[in-house]
Amino acid sequence: MSKKWLKRRQRVFQIIEVGYDLDYVSRAYDFINAGAIILNLIASILYTYETIRERYEPILVAVEIVTVVFFVVDFILRLFTARFLHNEKKEWKAICKYLCSFMGIVDLLSFLPYFLPIIFPQGTVAFRMLRIVRIFRLFRINAYNDSLSVITHVLNSKKQQLVSSVFIILVLMVASSLCMYSLEHEAQPDVFTNAFSGLWWATSTLLTIGYGDIYPITFWGKALGIFISFLGVGMVAIPTGIISAGFVDQYTNLKKRTEYGYEADMNFIKVYVDDNDVWAGKRIADLDLPVNVIISVIKRGEEFLIPNGGAELEAGDVIVLGAEPFDEHEKIEMKEIVLKAEHPWVNKKIKDLDISRHSVIVLVKRRNKALIPNGDMVLMKNDRVFLHTQMHLQDAKYMEV
Repeated sequence: MSKKWLKRRQRVFQIIEVGYDLDYVSRAYDFINAGAIILNLIASILYTYETIRERYEPILVAVEIVTVVFFVVDFILRLFTARFLHNEKKEWKAICKYLCSFMGIVDLLSFLPYFLPIIFPQGTVAFRMLRIVRIFRLFRINAYNDSLSVITHVLNSKKQQLVSSVFIILVLMVASSLCMYSLEHEAQPDVFTNAFSGLWWATSTLLTIGYGDIYPITFWGKALGIFISFLGVGMVAIPTGIISAGFVDQYTNLKKRTEYGYEADMNFIKVYVDDNDVWAGKRIADLDLPVNVIISVIKRGEEFLIPNGGAELEAGDVIVLGAEPFDEHEKIEMKEIVLKAEHPWVNKKIKDLDISRHSVIVLVKRRNKALIPNGDMVLMKNDRVFLHTQMHLQDAKYMEV
């Protein structure tokens, strides 16, 4: 395959994925994609109103056809560029991984039910129900707006606690259903016919729905029902409280960045000067420092020096740089990740990494040496990678600039 053809495919991939603000073609595609999703959903909703359907049916049908065709083209383009979404895999494996992913299934079911009745006319009603899957394409809009990713960040950060709470609820539901079946089966054999009947009662009671179609009539059954009802209020509140706490933490962090980020007049960092640094042997007055950055202290051995323009820096000095805090409404959030032996980034070039194009690796620290990254740098085991990204990275350490 020629490099020219490969570059064209890569450019297509850049266009259909979430684009940089300065990549106008990609951003235009993002807006078209979001618009097609919203238009299709609006047309589907309006089509359910009989008066609107009788008057505007041709327009609604036309909107559906155009948007479905767009979904088909979008799906084909994503198959065409799947290898760039999963760089570490062979092309056919990358396509399979995309098809088996949540968004791959949603993309496929966004248009497939529209064409299936042509082949299988008997299943028209069932296929029409499958079209509701298109609403899940709205998750793609989540990628276009960072503020919409708050819920994703909260769920990712609290997933272990949520899984634990759901597991506890499932255990209580099964235990309650078996107990209620044992207590009520003889009194109500037609109602509590099997363990599933008890499970239905336990679900509606624990989740505080209470349909009233199935309920205990014996003394001990009612006693168990009262106990389970009280228990259900607390159990359902656990995942709700976890998610609420996650939102509070997230918005507290945002508030700190916006409201309390200006309390410090200066920020300070410590820098080591070694033999290879261009600053070694230079006077402070000759350094090309940015505006509003000062050298406040020099530590030389055990001695602390108050610098002036004529002070000369030496190898081995530790200097403290002072600067004004970042003057924006929110601070820059960075992430640090240590590459273990099994990490997929190990022994890969930075340009070949499967990361979002909104992610930027700003520094790589290797054996206490800070390296400025470039596309051809190969990451190694035990490297500490610092990057700015909206992605959720497992085992990453979050820090604010």
